[in-house]
Amino acid sequence: MKILIGQPKQETQLEQLQREIAAYPDIDLLLYPEGYCRETDVETLRHLAKQFATVIVTGYRDADRLDRTLIINAAGEILLDRAKTPEAGPLYTPSTAVIDGQSTGYLLCREIFLGLDGLKHDKVDIIFNPIGVGMFSEEQYTDWSGEARQISRQQSALFLGTSHADGSYRNCGFSIPTAFAFDATGEAIFLSKDDPRTRILDTETHTIEFVNGPSVEQTI
Repeated sequence: MKILIGQPKQETQLEQLQREIAAYPDIDLLLYPEGYCRETDVETLRHLAKQFATVIVTGYRDADRLDRTLIINAAGEILLDRAKTPEAGPLYTPSTAVIDGQSTGYLLCREIFLGLDGLKHDKVDIIFNPIGVGMFSEEQYTDWSGEARQISRQQSALFLGTSHADGSYRNCGFSIPTAFAFDATGEAIFLSKDDPRTRILDTETHTIEFVNGPSVEQTI
């Protein structure tokens, strides 16, 4: 499977997503951050998923500006759409969806720290973690990526996360764009910190292609 992992700027017309999904028609799945689009954009995303036969995993804000999960399959059908879990938890369900026969989990942003009750009854092969804005400190980046590593190991699942390239948490004034991938043993395939380039992950070879150049990054 080829998965495109984007770290777009916060935008209102889906510019980067539309550009990348059209430019790389051989990808199987596109992962974008939490809150990337609005409720009024969901039908556009469904059309794009069907047009390019590509699964889209991201998050959107509803009419009340509340964050929600979103998985759309390659036929343009919505597989997962639920509200974001409040900070107190427990994790809202459903937090899993089957994509082309493959079981996937979904943890929206800080849900990564709410425990795995929403996943524990299902064996998942891939877990997605769309994140809103970048990390507000080096310490948060270390904690976040460490939690992702632990979950990937506990669940024996590929774990993928990505944030926007801009914007700070609660306007704290500091932001580290973040993206990462851990394999089913908890080993890092890549860890991206303050590097908002889009990557395409080949899940079979564990190699990374940067979409704006020919460079290939091997598993670290």
